[in-house]
Amino acid sequence: MSAPEVAPTSEVPVSAAGPGDVSPRRAFVRLLLGVSLVVAAAMAFGQGDLLLVVACLVVMIMVHELGHFLAAKRGHMKVTEYFLGFGPRLWSFRRGETEYGVKAIPLGGYVKIPGMTGLDEVDPDDEPRTYRQQPFGARLLVAVAGSAMHFLMAFLLLWSLLTFVGLPNGHRVSIQGTARLDGRPGPAQTAGLLPGDVLVSVDGRPVGGDPAALISAVKDHPGTAVTLVVDRGGATRTVVVVPADGRTVHEAGVVAPAGDAPFGVIGVSLGSPVERAGPVRAVTTSTTDLVRFSWASVVGVAHVFSPGAVVQRVDQVTSATAASQATANGTRVQSIVGVVQTAQDAVHAGIGDLLVILISINLFIGIFNLFPMLPLDGGHVAIAVYERIRTGRRREPYHADVAKLLPFTWAMVAFLGIIFATSLLTDLLHPMANPFG
Repeated sequence: MSAPEVAPTSEVPVSAAGPGDVSPRRAFVRLLLGVSLVVAAAMAFGQGDLLLVVACLVVMIMVHELGHFLAAKRGHMKVTEYFLGFGPRLWSFRRGETEYGVKAIPLGGYVKIPGMTGLDEVDPDDEPRTYRQQPFGARLLVAVAGSAMHFLMAFLLLWSLLTFVGLPNGHRVSIQGTARLDGRPGPAQTAGLLPGDVLVSVDGRPVGGDPAALISAVKDHPGTAVTLVVDRGGATRTVVVVPADGRTVHEAGVVAPAGDAPFGVIGVSLGSPVERAGPVRAVTTSTTDLVRFSWASVVGVAHVFSPGAVVQRVDQVTSATAASQATANGTRVQSIVGVVQTAQDAVHAGIGDLLVILISINLFIGIFNLFPMLPLDGGHVAIAVYERIRTGRRREPYHADVAKLLPFTWAMVAFLGIIFATSLLTDLLHPMANPFG
């Protein structure tokens, strides 16, 4: 099928209507100047991490809308607007039949496709290319495309995390650092242990992912040699370390056991080694991990819509204890304020933690947006499926009476408003502690 004819593809600036409007070029210059001033002010006040987080969220928003845009174009639907933000138009240009631009309130974005419901009034000449007149497959693709882009972004972020940054391997134990004891090299440093060494065995016993083997061997053998086998850069090495008596030397963070019996210390901190995957292996791992993380997000979304969750959110607004408990058990819903703060904390912690947060945000939004109620995209999915079932084998397609759904739509809007208000108040009154601290 050939694509429909459209207007020439040259970019034509478009300004808002009205005699007081400035020229499109001047509006664009003002927009760039305003953005530059905001960036300069943020950098001057040390808020570069905030700029990074906001930029990531803006990209997420526009990629979500890009999914709807591309799916609509593929289905030969008419797309009249593709905008970042809401409210008064700051700057735009027209290419073909679509106007692209930026509006004053950057709290989202949208793609305007005529005829998304039977209630929309559309020029008769445009009716054949409206959303509602397209076949089931084209409408379904448009409805799910936004969430699909979130899953795609999550996959790419996860692949990048595994390939270029790596994740801690909980099945292995590594030396995170070595320390001096009482101003002198500790036994670990003297023996030649290095940060990054992965423990293989202690006195012949495999370590695996449990550091208890090393901790107990060191503690029980002050002044006696302990033989360690470590993996250093893929090569196996044997290291003999002699623990010092913790009664005579001090290691930061170590609490002496009761009594006066000697116990061993060597001056190390332990953790899980961060390991990267090859690009090909990361594809498989990313796919399986994405399924696992997506299921966790499904559980989270189900909790958001559960009847008891509303009461819990009200409790979190009025009680710091309830807010802390919700944080601890993973049921706290964060507002945009809380999400931005957590993402800023992740920036300070490292690129790996930021990627994990961005992956989580994409998966949650992608699944939340598929809840089968208008105004969410899942509502359009539900309507398209219902209309397909009712149409059956008839020639004339069945169109649902969306007006009958308006009471449910407004109830959903009110419910979303409650979620927004309670989560925002909770984040303002009881800010969540830095999870990376």
